Amino acid sequence: MSDRDEFGAFLVGFIVGGLTGAVAALLFAPQSGEETRAVIKERSIELRDKASEEAEIALKRAEEAALEARQKTEALLKQARIQGEEITLKAVDKGKELVETTRDTVKKATSRKKGASEAPLDAQA
Repeated sequence: MSDRDEFGAFLVGFIVGGLTGAVAALLFAPQSGEETRAVIKERSIELRDKASEEAEIALKRAEEAALEARQKTEALLKQARIQGEEITLKAVDKGKELVETTRDTVKKATSRKKGASEAPLDAQA
């Protein structure tokens, strides 16, 4: 953003300077009116060409900045997808561990219950 501000300030200064120079040339010109008009026409053409060149340069810079931003965005998106997949895999693994732990706990609890309910039957016989 700073480059754009600096370029904009440069372009405005360039145009204002050019216009000021043209006005000063008119006021202090030791030439005839026809010669002065020819000089003004030449200078305005030069100024237009320079402004056109600067606009092209600015457009190229903007296109490069947009391309760079697009590339960075794509890289960040790819990284986010990879991290999302890693988190998902970790969550699935953690869920599987939790299921296995719960299954083992239930098996132990049911085996204890069976052992406890069978003991009194053996004692009665």
